[in-house]
Amino acid sequence: MKKLAINGGTPVRETPIYYGHQFIDQKDIDAVIEVLKSDYLTTGPKITELENQLCRLTEAKYAVAVSNGTAALHLACMAAGIREGDGIITTPITFAASANCALYCGARPVFADIDPETYNISPNSIEEKITEKTKAVIAVDFTGQAVELERIQGICKKHQLLLIEDGAHSLGTIYQGQAVGSIADMTTFSFHPVKTITGGEGGAVMTNDPELYQKLLSFRTHGITRDPELMENQAKEPWYYEQIALGYNYRMTDFQAALILSQLKKLPEFSKRRKEIVQQYNEAFKEIPEIIVQKEIPESDTTRHLYLIQLDLDKLTATRLEIFEALKAENICCNVHYIPVYYFPYYQKLGYHKGLCPNAEKLYEGIITIPLHYGMTDQDVKSVIVGVSKVVQYYKK
Repeated sequence: MKKLAINGGTPVRETPIYYGHQFIDQKDIDAVIEVLKSDYLTTGPKITELENQLCRLTEAKYAVAVSNGTAALHLACMAAGIREGDGIITTPITFAASANCALYCGARPVFADIDPETYNISPNSIEEKITEKTKAVIAVDFTGQAVELERIQGICKKHQLLLIEDGAHSLGTIYQGQAVGSIADMTTFSFHPVKTITGGEGGAVMTNDPELYQKLLSFRTHGITRDPELMENQAKEPWYYEQIALGYNYRMTDFQAALILSQLKKLPEFSKRRKEIVQQYNEAFKEIPEIIVQKEIPESDTTRHLYLIQLDLDKLTATRLEIFEALKAENICCNVHYIPVYYFPYYQKLGYHKGLCPNAEKLYEGIITIPLHYGMTDQDVKSVIVGVSKVVQYYKK
C-alpha cells in the first residue's frame, strides 16, 4: 500500500487541482475589451443581447439579467409577492441564498428534506411541509441535476403555490426534453466563476409570465420606469421618469454580459466535457464500496456543476475531515457542499434546530466535493481518481 502524502509519502499530483475553476480564452477576453472600448459599460445593448440569447437557449419567453444569483433569487421572491408571514419551502442542502431570499422579504424559510439518493429536495417532504402560510417552493437543482419538476409542479398547482427553480447549478441541463429555465414559474441562474459559465458575477431570472416579467424589470432598477404606460402622470418632458415601486440596483454591467455571451457559445463544449468527467468518475467509484455515488433521475439530462463523493463512514477507519486533509496533501483540493443552512448560528437564533431534515443531515456528514471543471485534462481526472482511491484504500476497514 502506497504511503499517504499526509504521512510523508509522494503526492499523486505535483501541483494542486481545485474543485472548481473558470475557463477563460482569448475570445472571452476580446469580448470584454470590445465593450470596454465602447460607449456603454452598463445598462447598454449587451444586456438585451444576453437576455435574448438566454431566451433562445432555454426557450423561456422572458429573461432579466441581474448582478448576481442572489439578486436573482431576491427579485424572484419580490415578483412572487412574498411578504412578511409567508412560508417558503426549500432545501437545506444549498447555498444560504436559497433560503436568505425569503428572509429578505420578511418570509420564513421552511426546510424540506432531501431524497437520500439524488440529494435533491424530496417532493413528498415538500407536501408534508405545506401549511396555510406557504406561498412558494424554491426547488434547487443541486449539483446541476434537475429536481423532480413534474411532481413538484403538480404539488404547487394543487396547493396554488408558485414554483421558483434555483438553477444556479443547472444551466445547460435538460428535463424531459425541455431546457431548465423554461419550466418553472421562475428560474434563477448564477454566473459565479465556479459555475459552468461565468461573468465573474451575474445572474438572471427566466419566466414565461408577462406580469412577473414586468415586476422583475421594475424591481431590478429601483422601481423606476420611463414607460409612459406605467406612469401615473403623463408628463411630456423627455427626461421624465417615475418611481412606481421600491426596488434595488441589481443591474448587470455590459462587460459582464459580454463575457457571459462569449461563454454561452462554449456551453455545448463545456457540457460535453463535464459529462465525460462525470462518467469517468462514476465508472471508477462504483467499484469502491466505501464510496456512494449520487443517483441521477432518468428525466434529467444533467450538465453537472459539482461532483460529490459520499463516504460510507461505517466502512472506514477515518473521519471525513481526515480524508479531506489526506486528499489535500495529495494535491487534490476539495470542498464540502453544503453545510445544512439551518446549522448556521443566524438560523439557530431564528429558532431552527438540528434534526429537522434527517436525510440532509446524514448526507452532510459524509460528502466531499472533488474537482470537476472544463479545463481538466484526462490526466487530471485520472490523478483525482487515483488520489481518492489511494486515500480510501488506506483508511478502509
